[in-house]
Amino acid sequence: MRTYGRDILDIADELTTAYVEVFTGPPFEHRDRAQTGAAFRTRLETDAARDGFQAWVERSDDGQIAGFLTGWTTPAPFRTDRAYGSVLDRIGPEQVEELLIGAFEVDELGVLPPARGTGLARRLLETATRDRSRAWLLAWNQNHDALAFYRHLGWHEPEVRGPEHDIVVFTTT
Repeated sequence: MRTYGRDILDIADELTTAYVEVFTGPPFEHRDRAQTGAAFRTRLETDAARDGFQAWVERSDDGQIAGFLTGWTTPAPFRTDRAYGSVLDRIGPEQVEELLIGAFEVDELGVLPPARGTGLARRLLETATRDRSRAWLLAWNQNHDALAFYRHLGWHEPEVRGPEHDIVVFTTT
């Protein structure tokens, strides 16, 4: 498994292809492949410049990307773009401050179909969070396999204090 910082952009095309493979397959098959890839590539270029950005990529024996994880330490003030506004609504500003600000934010975690069931997702999460006291991530509420996986690993869902959204927040604390 290789760790990247801003040099992740050296493999941005390859990572984008892997991302599209993961996030346009079940249960995301409703997503447009071209739009999904373009949006990820744009985000990756911005995210790689964030303070504390890190990525981990594992390759299969044939050299292809088998899985990846990207993330960074969540800064204050808490963002409100993308799904962040839903996070604030769902768990409230007090829990955001207590649980998420300053914690490692797992932004993207993907394992390509041939590598599923090998423990790669667990290894990626363990590697990314090993030396961190707190971490968090979001999952789509219709991705039932991912929800079960995070619960199985012992990730916790903070108390819901606001309206339901299509995202579920998980933390390590």
